[in-house]
Amino acid sequence: IAEMATGEGKTLVATLPLYLNALEGKGAHLVTVNDYLAQRDAEWMGQIYKFLGLTVGVILQDMTPEQRREAYNCDITYGTNNEFGFDYLRDNMAGSKDNIVQIRGHHYAIVDEVDSVLIDEARTPLIISGPVSESTHKYKELKPLVERLVTNQNRLVNRIIKEAEDLLKEGKEDEAGRKLLIAERGAPKNRRLAKLYQEPGIKTLVQAKENEYLRDKGQNKVSDEHYFGELYYIVDEKNHIIDLTEKGRESMNPAEPEMFLLPDLGEEIAKIENDEQLSYEEKLIKKEALHELYNQRSEKLQNISQLLRAYALYEKDQEYVVQDGKVLIVDEFTGRIMQGRRYSDGLHQAIEAKENVKIERETQTLATITLQNYFRMYDKLAGMTGTAETEAAEFWEIYKLDVVVIPTNKPVIRKDYEDVIYRTKREKYNAVIEQIEEERSKGRPVLVGTTTVDVSETLSRMLKRRGIPHNVLNAKHHQREAEIVAHAGEPRVVTIATNMAGRGTDIKLGAGVAEAGGLAIIGTERHESRRIDRQLRGRSGRQGDPGSSIFFLSLEDDLMRLFGSERIARVMDRLGVKEGEVITHPMITKSIEKAQKKVEMQNFGIRKRLLEYDDVMNQQREIIYDRRRVALLEEDTRAEVESILEEYIDHKLDEYIDPRGHSEEWPLDELETDIGTVLNISLKDVKENPGAYDAQKLKEYIKDQALQIYDVKEKRIGRERMSFLERYFILNVIDEKWKDHLYEMDILKEGIHLRAYGQKDPLIEYKREAYIMFEKLIHDINQETLSWLWKFQVVEEPVNREEARRHQPSRIQLVHEATDGLGFQTAAVGEESDIQKASRERSSKKQPIRVERKIGPNDPCWCGSGKKYKKCHGRVDG
Repeated sequence: IAEMATGEGKTLVATLPLYLNALEGKGAHLVTVNDYLAQRDAEWMGQIYKFLGLTVGVILQDMTPEQRREAYNCDITYGTNNEFGFDYLRDNMAGSKDNIVQIRGHHYAIVDEVDSVLIDEARTPLIISGPVSESTHKYKELKPLVERLVTNQNRLVNRIIKEAEDLLKEGKEDEAGRKLLIAERGAPKNRRLAKLYQEPGIKTLVQAKENEYLRDKGQNKVSDEHYFGELYYIVDEKNHIIDLTEKGRESMNPAEPEMFLLPDLGEEIAKIENDEQLSYEEKLIKKEALHELYNQRSEKLQNISQLLRAYALYEKDQEYVVQDGKVLIVDEFTGRIMQGRRYSDGLHQAIEAKENVKIERETQTLATITLQNYFRMYDKLAGMTGTAETEAAEFWEIYKLDVVVIPTNKPVIRKDYEDVIYRTKREKYNAVIEQIEEERSKGRPVLVGTTTVDVSETLSRMLKRRGIPHNVLNAKHHQREAEIVAHAGEPRVVTIATNMAGRGTDIKLGAGVAEAGGLAIIGTERHESRRIDRQLRGRSGRQGDPGSSIFFLSLEDDLMRLFGSERIARVMDRLGVKEGEVITHPMITKSIEKAQKKVEMQNFGIRKRLLEYDDVMNQQREIIYDRRRVALLEEDTRAEVESILEEYIDHKLDEYIDPRGHSEEWPLDELETDIGTVLNISLKDVKENPGAYDAQKLKEYIKDQALQIYDVKEKRIGRERMSFLERYFILNVIDEKWKDHLYEMDILKEGIHLRAYGQKDPLIEYKREAYIMFEKLIHDINQETLSWLWKFQVVEEPVNREEARRHQPSRIQLVHEATDGLGFQTAAVGEESDIQKASRERSSKKQPIRVERKIGPNDPCWCGSGKKYKKCHGRVDG
C-alpha cells in the first residue's frame, strides 16, 4: 500500500502497475469508492492505456450483464468495490455460463482509498436480495375459510370458559381446570381467560392439570386429538405451532376433510411397490401422482397454518403495527419499528392478508460476502491512500500488505495547530463560527469537518443566522459533491463536510488564496480514528501550498467523554480554567491521541474477531461456489449426478448400517422408508434375503435400482433435455439451501457470545456448530437434488406461456430479514392441474418438462432449443 498525500498524483501513479499487470492478459482492476470517480479515472487515464495498445472498461451501476462482461474482458477495468463484489455474487447465482461476467477471475487489483474500502467498510457485508415476481400462495383464497374457523373457535372458547366459571362456583375444580386448559390451547390470548387467571389459585390449577396431561401423554394414555378434540385447532404458543383437529378439517371442507391430511409417502410408496398387478411404468406414474398430491396439500396446509398463526399468535400493535398500508414488525426488546424487516416463510404475507393490506412479494437473501473476503481472493492486491500508516498493523495482519509512506514532491508547509478545548459543546460551536468569520475576513476559504450529519446541520443553522453563505456536503450525490469540493478553494468560500465526504477530489486554491494563507481546515471534533483526522488535515497544503488546520473540542464530545475527559478535566482544574475559557496544551493533545489509539485498538480487535467468524463462513462459501461452478460449466452433468447419488447413499448407510453387525439385524424397513421417499425404490430383494448382502453389495444394489429408474426417465425425454434438467436442479437446490443456511448461520452467530458465560470460547463453539450445520447442508443439498431428479413429472400438455414465466430476483438491496423460526422457505409449488387433467387437455406433440422451480429470463429455455428462455417460451404473446 502506497501512502501518498492529497494532490501527489495517486491516479496517475496507478497507471504504471496497472499497465504492467494487464500485460499478462488476465485482467487488472482498479477499485474506487464511487461511480463518479471510476468513470472519471477511466476516461482520464484511458488515453494512456489506449495509446499503449490496451483496452479499458468501466463498471457502472446501471449496466447490463453484456456491458459488464465486455468491461471485464478489457485489459484494465475500473469500478467500485460494491460493483465488483455484487458481480462476483451474481456470477455465483448465474443459471447458465452465458450469464457469468467475471470470466477471468481475480488476478490483480489496486484499491484506491484502500483504508476506506478495506477497513471502514470491511464489516459491511454485500447482500443480494430480490423480490420474487411470482408467488403461488393462496392466502386471499383461504382467508375466508380461516376467518370463519377463528370466529367459531373464539365463540367455542368463550363458551368453554363460561362452563369452567360455573364449575368453579360449584366447587368442581378438577373439571374446571381441564376446561380451562382446553380454552388455553384454543385461544391463549383470550382476554376473558387472562382476566380469570388473575384470580388466586386459577393459574396453579391449570398448571397442575397440564402437568397431569403431559404425564398421561408421555405414557400414551391420551393424545392431543383425544384431549382437545372439541377445538377446531390446537395452539402451542411456546413453540409457535398450530395443528388442525379433525373437527377443524371437517369444518373447513365438510365434503372432503382429508384434503387437509398429508399422505404418508413411505407407506403409500410401499403399497405401490407391492402391487404386483402394476407394471414398472404404471408404478412410476402412480408415484409421481402421489408426489403431486403431497405437494398440493402441503402448500395449502402451510398457507392455512401461517394464516392461523397470524390470527392466533400475532396481534396488531403488539407484535406489529400497520402504517401507510404496510405491516411493520415491532422490536420486542426496544418497542421500535424494525424498518425493512419481514417475517419469513410466508408469515408476513399471511398477516398482510389478515389486515387487508397489499400482500407484498417476498424478498429473499440470495448471496452475501464481506469486502474483506472478496478482496482476499485476488492473487495480487495493492492499494493507495493518503492515510494508511496508522493502520499498518491491521493491513499486514489481515491482508499481508505492507504500507510504504511516499515523501511529498514539495515539503508540506501547512501549519497544524494544537487542539483547543472548551468545557461545553455550545461554547465550542460559538468559537468555530468566530474562527470561520475571522478566516473569511482574511480572504481565505474554509473547510469545516464534522463527524456527524447532525453537527453539520447545527453549524449550518448557526451560519445562516449570521448570514454567512456556505455549502453543506453529504455523500449522496457524488457528482455534486465533486463540484462543491472543486470550488471549496475559492476565496471566502465556506464548506461544511462530514467524515468521508469529498474524497478523491483535490481542493485547488483560487486566485490570491495562497497569499492570504491558503485553505483553513477547522475540525469540530476528533474522530475515533486518527486516520480520519489526518484525511481532513490533508485536504489543505497540497503540493507545497500554504494552509492551516485546527481542531475545536469540548469535554462533551463522545471521544473525550468516553476515553479521556477525567484526565483532561483534572488538568483544566489544575490550570484554573473557568467556563468560557479555552485551553491549548501539548499534553492535552497527547492525551487525546492516546484515547484515539485506545479506540483504534478496540475497533481493530472487533474487526479481527468478526473476520475470524467470517472466515468460517468463507470456507463454506468457497466449497459451495466451487460445487456450483462445476455444475454450471461441466459438460458431463450425468457424472455429477452419479457422484451426488453415491455421496447420498454413503451418508444413509453410515446412518443406518453397522458394517460390523449382522445384515439380518439391519433396520432395513427404516432405511427403505427413508431412501424410498427420495429415490422411489424398494429394498424388497434385500429384505427377502438379507444374508446375501454386505454393506458394499447393499450400496451397489441401491445405486443400481436408482439408476434403473433414472435411465427410464432419461430414455423418455432424451439425454440433452435430461442434462439441462440436471444442471437446473443442482443449481436451484444449491441456491435455495445455501440461502437458508446463511440465515441459520446468522442466528447462530447472534447467540454464540452467550457461550462465554458457560466458560466456553464462543469462536471454538461457533466453528464446531458451523461444521455440523455445513455437513447437514451438504446432505440436504444431495437429498433434495436427487429427490427433484427422481420425481419430476413428464407431462404432455400445451405450454401456458403466462404460467411458464418465472422469477429472477433483480433489485439489489442491502437487507436484514426478520424471521420466525429458522427462516426456512418451503419449496414453491406451481399452480398446476393434476396429471389426468393435463393428459385430457393434451393438444401438442411436444413434451415440455414441468418443474416446480423458477427459470430466469437469461437461462436456456427448457425446450432444448438452445435459445435464452426470454427469447423462446418466456415471451408473452403479442
